Amino acid sequence: MKSKLVRLYGKNDLRIDEIELPKIKENEILASVITDSICMSSYKLAAQGENHKKTPENLKENPIVVGHEFCGEIIEVGEKWKNKFKAGQKYVVQANLQLENEPWCPGYSYPYTGGGATHIIIDKDVMEQDCLIPYNGDTYFEGSLVEPLSCIIGAFKANYHLIHGTYNHKMGIKEKGNLLILGGTGPMGLIAIDYALHGPIKPSKIVVTDLEQSKLDRAKQLYLPTSETEIEFINVNNEVNSIEKIKKLSSNGYDDIFVMVPSKNVVETASKLCAPDGCINFFAGPQDKEFTAELNFYDVHYNFTHVVGTSGGNTEDVRDGVKLIEEKKVDLSKVVTHILGLDSLAETTMNQPAIGGGKKLVYTTKKMKLTSLNTLVDDNDNELKKILDKNNGLWCKEAEDFVLSKWENII
Repeated sequence: MKSKLVRLYGKNDLRIDEIELPKIKENEILASVITDSICMSSYKLAAQGENHKKTPENLKENPIVVGHEFCGEIIEVGEKWKNKFKAGQKYVVQANLQLENEPWCPGYSYPYTGGGATHIIIDKDVMEQDCLIPYNGDTYFEGSLVEPLSCIIGAFKANYHLIHGTYNHKMGIKEKGNLLILGGTGPMGLIAIDYALHGPIKPSKIVVTDLEQSKLDRAKQLYLPTSETEIEFINVNNEVNSIEKIKKLSSNGYDDIFVMVPSKNVVETASKLCAPDGCINFFAGPQDKEFTAELNFYDVHYNFTHVVGTSGGNTEDVRDGVKLIEEKKVDLSKVVTHILGLDSLAETTMNQPAIGGGKKLVYTTKKMKLTSLNTLVDDNDNELKKILDKNNGLWCKEAEDFVLSKWENII
């Protein structure tokens, strides 16, 4: 079967290729990809090339297909898996394989397994790790956002607090505690807000900070307080006493703090705002391997400050995310700000930091320039804009169906 794929050949060297996929083996699966969501991790991957810990050394000779947040349909099932999967099933993939001897992952390490393609072969590593997950959501795009949701679920589970009178830990954010999300209006921050409001453990208060008022205003519109949880949005740009401003909203400090940007200053801010027995989750992944920040070790010793870092979710987290989407308990449409086709994937991936905004959603079978949902101006977009206007400007199933049926195919 022919496939178009965006593949990485080295540092800042992404190319779109058309190839004939080999015939699948008995322990593999042939699948289509319908949507792929671009992650900032893919920008870091492309920037680092063969220096990235998850890529093979010989990228020039054996390029890998990028993209690890994808959703599609199974086309053909290898003999080994015919009792478990069937053609026509929708699927998502847990990309964080955690193989025992290798760091390989879909979208980072394999020649045919990744989201930046029209058709792929799902490698035996994915299958044997039980990382191919059936998905019955209404839309493909929400399936592509299961992976980032799973990262948030995993992070919330990784936080921990002391069981009173012991040194044993209770895992998860604190029930009815105070939750602080520093730098929380990017796509992962928004998903964290949604999960905090609608997940199994609910804080009594959420405080979200950022530097851009427009992003804070949008978040405030999208995420409303509930009967169980208050929510505040704070602009800390040019604030001389931003720590005092945040502290006033929780006089005893914050039980759980998520650091969503890899900034020394933000990490140190978290250290100063942590409540006794509080947990700081350094969620943001720095590119600098020597990244450091100061931490108050008096508080570590006497006030039991905890620090944790998470990188990706696990298979259980993906299954939890699928269930939340299928049951419509979270609304991931709020983090989509751009759409594009496979022909624009390479350029968009490399320019992620400059583009800004939320999630960039790739319809892999389509030709489409990168398009902001806020600036649908071409004649061909008129009908699409009407659909979005009916849905408060948010991406939705009707918009997805329109793109899949009306936009030009790439093959």
